[in-house]
Amino acid sequence: MSNQDYIARTPAKKKKNNPYKKNTPPPTHKSTVKAKLVGFIVIILIAAFAYSLWFLKTSPKTKAPIQNITTAPATKEANLPKPPKEKWTYVENLKTKEIEVGQYEVTQKGPYRLQCGSFKTTGRAETLKATIAFVGLEAFIKKSIGSNGTWYKVILGPYSRKRLAEQDKHKLRNNRVNRCQVLLWK
Repeated sequence: MSNQDYIARTPAKKKKNNPYKKNTPPPTHKSTVKAKLVGFIVIILIAAFAYSLWFLKTSPKTKAPIQNITTAPATKEANLPKPPKEKWTYVENLKTKEIEVGQYEVTQKGPYRLQCGSFKTTGRAETLKATIAFVGLEAFIKKSIGSNGTWYKVILGPYSRKRLAEQDKHKLRNNRVNRCQVLLWK
């Protein structure tokens, strides 16, 4: 089969089965009697609404002031019964209550570290350390020998408070360095 050049060839001018061009005539914009009637009714309703607002504005009945409730005669107050005596002593107890202030001592658990990875090879640990350096933080690699073999941990810190470690953790997460954990420094 020979190659066909689809770009250089000229498009078909009057193709009967072209799916992109339909043989429908363009729509004509003729106003129907129904549309004119609806428009006329809408205009009449708007005019009636505007006239009713004008009538309410100029009507002498709407210009009269509203009678205020506080200006009612004082005879109604004289007819009210005395309020009942309060049987609760809560308010009086609050006035005489003494608050005990205790001495609390806040203990710090110790310095914290931020561990962002643990790898079997130094190459992957160095790559993560370089990525953290691009964020603007300084990390170091700690070699750990255990029963599972030798591991290279990427660690940031020490931090005096856990909140400082959490701030750096969020900064790393915003720069796509995930899976960092805040741990106690050991």
